[in-house]
Amino acid sequence: MKVSLKRIDDAFHFEGRNEDGRTVHYDAAEKIGGHNKGVRPMQTLLMSMAACSAIDVVSILKKQKQEIKSFEVEVEGEREHVKGAAVFTTVKAHFIFSGKIESEKAKRAVELSIEKYCSVAKTLRMAGAKVEYKVSVNEKKI
Repeated sequence: MKVSLKRIDDAFHFEGRNEDGRTVHYDAAEKIGGHNKGVRPMQTLLMSMAACSAIDVVSILKKQKQEIKSFEVEVEGEREHVKGAAVFTTVKAHFIFSGKIESEKAKRAVELSIEKYCSVAKTLRMAGAKVEYKVSVNEKKI
């Protein structure tokens, strides 16, 4: 696996590129001189956990013949209050499904992803973050 990062402007705007040529833009907050033209690196880490887990969950539910009409993952992270590098202490994910999905199957798929398959969630846990999750199916929390 290999990625690259290229500076776009004279401030903090960067473009990340993977081996396939796919790109993502990063930037710093305006309060430190950025132009708000991309996501922050720590936001990307939360998005990466959501994507990593979502891929697992969809794969599991498809194998179980569940019909997903819509699927969304909301992730919130709390960081240490220290000067310098502040790691995540808690990461909370909410998996929101609609469709012909058995609640217990959705819950089990999320559990398997977060606890066993998702490399990003495991990396966050190994760095000391508490990773929590909840699941809603057709507007009902389970």
